[in-house]
Amino acid sequence: MRVAVIGGGGWGLALSRLLAINGHEVLVWEHDPAWLQRLQSTHSNPVLLPNIILPQSVNFTGSFAAIANFGSDVIILATPTQFIRATLRSINPEERGLWTSSGLKAIVNVAKGIEESSLCRVDEIIAQELPASARHLICALSGPSHAEEVSREVPTTVVIAGGDEDTLIMLQNLFSNSWFRVYRSDDLIGVEIGGAVKNVIAIAAGIVAGLGFGDNTMGALLTRGIVEIGRLGKVLGAKPETFLGLSGIGDLITTATSPHSRNRFVGYEIGKGRRLRDILADMKMVAEGVASTRSVRLLAQKHQVEMPITEQVYLTLFEDKSPALAIRDLMTRELKEE
Repeated sequence: MRVAVIGGGGWGLALSRLLAINGHEVLVWEHDPAWLQRLQSTHSNPVLLPNIILPQSVNFTGSFAAIANFGSDVIILATPTQFIRATLRSINPEERGLWTSSGLKAIVNVAKGIEESSLCRVDEIIAQELPASARHLICALSGPSHAEEVSREVPTTVVIAGGDEDTLIMLQNLFSNSWFRVYRSDDLIGVEIGGAVKNVIAIAAGIVAGLGFGDNTMGALLTRGIVEIGRLGKVLGAKPETFLGLSGIGDLITTATSPHSRNRFVGYEIGKGRRLRDILADMKMVAEGVASTRSVRLLAQKHQVEMPITEQVYLTLFEDKSPALAIRDLMTRELKEE
């Protein structure tokens, strides 16, 4: 198949490598001219994926006209959540035919977050910006899947969610191989919410680690964190069992404990006493959970969902609350049934 990947970050490149190895023709759109030139000349991004060379069959472009002329069977959106709407709007009217091509079979989001300005999930952003005739093609790929490990062929399992089972089966076959296994789900809302909110809890996990607390604290945090994710998901129409799967507890455990996790890194540095603006200024990649902390908090308030961990992460990141005090306030809340 022909697969267009919109976004040449670490995850977009890791998936491009995977798909090329699986025998598919891949064209990657990268917005930054300097990185585009580097990708075209070296087939690598040593900052995002050290020691990884992409197959020569992966091609790169900075032109949406080239994407429109490519004749994609599948389009993957690998752009950070807060930039997806602007990226879609930057496509010229004459290039927008790429969404209505008769050969297009699926549009797959792989970002994880909630848009700050609208409180929309990524699938909602895409649906609002695409022609109505293309909205049934929207799917989401999520789960415990660090780009660094996928690019090194570390065994990984994820889930693809959408509304049409035949499309999901096609996508399972597109992505799957001996080291990348894909399950399918019809709970698009749950998969999107799980992927977005776990980043907030992962920041909390980093704070716990940065403060020097132990396994007891981390176990409690992750357990109560999945409860918060489930509460919000239920109100928004997700299936509770989704959060016990790969895009829920699976992704949460990986993101909250891994040294690859940018969200955990932010929290860890906060726990060590650094200010958020200084941490972000030193980072070369996007920590989706920072923006999503604001969004998830507002979404919880809008739907009157109790999310105390999210609240304390927000206060610590954006109102300079002491991380130690945030933990104490969580521990001394009113006692209740589990």
